[in-house]
Amino acid sequence: MADRLKGKIAIVFGAGSSGPGWGNGKAAAVAFAREGAGVACIDLNHAAAEETAAIIAGEGGKALALAADVTNLASVEACVAETARHFGRLDILHNNVGVTHMGGPVELSEEQFNASLQLNLGSVYRCAKAVIPEMLKGGGGAIVNISSLAAIRWTGYPYFAYYATKAAVNQATVALAMQYAKQGIRANCIMPGLIDTPLIYKQISAQYASVEEMVAARDAQVPIGKMGTAWDIANAAVFLASDEAKFITGVCLPVDGGQSCTTAPLG
Repeated sequence: MADRLKGKIAIVFGAGSSGPGWGNGKAAAVAFAREGAGVACIDLNHAAAEETAAIIAGEGGKALALAADVTNLASVEACVAETARHFGRLDILHNNVGVTHMGGPVELSEEQFNASLQLNLGSVYRCAKAVIPEMLKGGGGAIVNISSLAAIRWTGYPYFAYYATKAAVNQATVALAMQYAKQGIRANCIMPGLIDTPLIYKQISAQYASVEEMVAARDAQVPIGKMGTAWDIANAAVFLASDEAKFITGVCLPVDGGQSCTTAPLG
């Protein structure tokens, strides 16, 4: 293990994977542990959280697996309290929960729109509300929110609620960074481009004739020629959470193979 996060305690919401392989949250949790952090792996699916924690423990790291519904404040608060009790402190908050509902305002049901608000944006609010007091007890910390390039541009997919909520996550991150800068808390977000994770096979592939067409189309849109992986996001998260980024706050960082520099749709 390296030691960029040695002695730190991280809590990762969305630490499970939605299918076989490596999702962004699962990879981030393992990457934090490989850099020396103790990690609370939180997911709606307790078995998925346990799988991630078992990987960390199998590599000699320290992990705690818990289940939480990030649309419920009491559920989030209970996990934060248990993490603080178990590890004694909290230094890093990683928010990696999100959902895509396809459709513009005409096609989306009000239920789907509200679900996107509660999960994509509400999770950032609830996790910050629960974690920040614990960070302040320890003199500060680092927040890393996972946003999307959809926050700043059209991606080719018709998901109105996703665009709106991810744009809000960006500005919420800036607000956190500015409000708590003098209290030792940094907040940044990562805007992934086209990333090859289990989630896209569940929530995006229906937009294409086949999975193979989806992969080929997404690879072709990336200037460097191929989609990124969950490890690209995890590596960026480790950097932003570490003291190497101690002078970086309020940043919305594209991790996208150059997609944000192009004018073509990303989908």
